[in-house]
Amino acid sequence: MRREIAIVVFPGFQLLDAAGPVAVFEMAERFRPDSYSINVLAPAGGVVRSSSGVSLAAAPLERRGFDTVVVSGGSMTLVEESQRDIVPWLCDDAWRRTAGVCSGAFFLAEAGLLDGRRATTHWDVAERFRTRYPNVRLDADRMFIRDGKVWTSAGISAGIDLALALVEDDLGPGIARRTAQQLVVHQRRHGGQSQYSALVEQGGRTGRFGDLIGWMRARLTEPMTVERLAARAAMSPRNFARAFVAEIGATPAKVVEGLRLEAARVAVETSHLSLDHIAASTGFGDASRMRRAFVRAFGMPPQTLRRSAGV
Repeated sequence: MRREIAIVVFPGFQLLDAAGPVAVFEMAERFRPDSYSINVLAPAGGVVRSSSGVSLAAAPLERRGFDTVVVSGGSMTLVEESQRDIVPWLCDDAWRRTAGVCSGAFFLAEAGLLDGRRATTHWDVAERFRTRYPNVRLDADRMFIRDGKVWTSAGISAGIDLALALVEDDLGPGIARRTAQQLVVHQRRHGGQSQYSALVEQGGRTGRFGDLIGWMRARLTEPMTVERLAARAAMSPRNFARAFVAEIGATPAKVVEGLRLEAARVAVETSHLSLDHIAASTGFGDASRMRRAFVRAFGMPPQTLRRSAGV
């Protein structure tokens, strides 16, 4: 069964928002021929220039029997300028699935497709989204979210994760895994994974807490209270907690759990170590506590994640 995929772009779109999903569907098509046909669309069609200067050739927006429509994002100024041309077309909603990558979620929300649904978007525009669309249950700490027939993803590269999940939904985990491997995506990130991981890796927006994050990662089995972390950063607990959230976009406790989850997930997906051993070595203490954290973050227990990784 061939599924018609529409990738919607607009002048100044973010190139990877479109190119990432295109590459995923293209690669899946190689492994399961006649599964996908990819169409790039834009309001006026023609050659559409991305924010990087690289252009894509697009057909005009048309009402065809698409299976899945994926709307790319871009800078908020350009997204808002393009809404008047794209939103009325989206309101038709005659296809099986609709997805928004990064700030592409703004198009879906403006069309009313996200009312009463859970959704995510890039952390940098989350507050703007929340203020503008109060009827959407925004969870800006997720790589991607599926709510019924509507899917949304976090910033830019998360569009690849979303597209891999769409492929898995269509063709099963085996084809999705082979697609990820061929694209040299080391680990396909599940929707529940925090999108703040990139900020954590660089120590915040300015890198201020880079050394502290490294210190935390090396001591996952030790207690990580705000007081201890503040002392390490040579700050008062109150100033530290406020500065940390401003830099990272998440509380110290959330980041500590995220670091433990990251280490535990890699161990679960790449080793045959027992879950008790992994829980103890990553700071969770016991397997039941680790399981609860996995279900909260990834929507599935460690055993299921291990099976899906083929371990």
